[in-house]
Amino acid sequence: MNRVVVSALVSGLLCAGVSSPAWAQYKVVGPDGRVTYTDRPPVDRPSQAVKSSGTAAGSVPLPYTLRNVVARYPVTLYTSTACSACDAGRALLKARGVPFTEKTVTTSDDARILQSREGTNQVPVVRIGSKQIAGYEQGEWTSYLDAAGYPSESALPPTYRHPAATPLAPVAAPKSEPEPEAGTLPPPQFNSAPGNPAGNAPPGFRF
Repeated sequence: MNRVVVSALVSGLLCAGVSSPAWAQYKVVGPDGRVTYTDRPPVDRPSQAVKSSGTAAGSVPLPYTLRNVVARYPVTLYTSTACSACDAGRALLKARGVPFTEKTVTTSDDARILQSREGTNQVPVVRIGSKQIAGYEQGEWTSYLDAAGYPSESALPPTYRHPAATPLAPVAAPKSEPEPEAGTLPPPQFNSAPGNPAGNAPPGFRF
């Protein structure tokens, strides 16, 4: 089994897969990357409307059979850089036309979340529904994808594009310099150049 060890600082619990219930109207991605579904628009974080078909609004609709499989057994892939096993796992999912969410593990914060969420410090990790597979072994991945009902050959529409991979840990926004309040004046500027003596001022005296 091919796998790559990444540094992790905390231990944690395994996380079950998340599917989109029929009543959900909004897809919410939390700060740690965890996906939840709700029937009310959240006011404290971004959300994406979900169509009655179960796909996110604005995305390419999936074929009916594939859409049902994705709703029941969503796939999340955890990868890192310079990881040949991660590349092989990603290639397998794309070759079979499996829609998946990819999370990258490249920082210590990423590693902490991976350990807490999946209980491992190794990549690749793939989660198919509630089943977690650590490390890449083509036969094992293929067996679980088959059991979930994913087609052996891609059934994705020609216009479908897999979403770009995103860091597992949320990226902090850069801090910006505070703007001066309206009506305030800039600090005075002083000229340090020597001045000319005026009137009968003694030598060396400057105004």
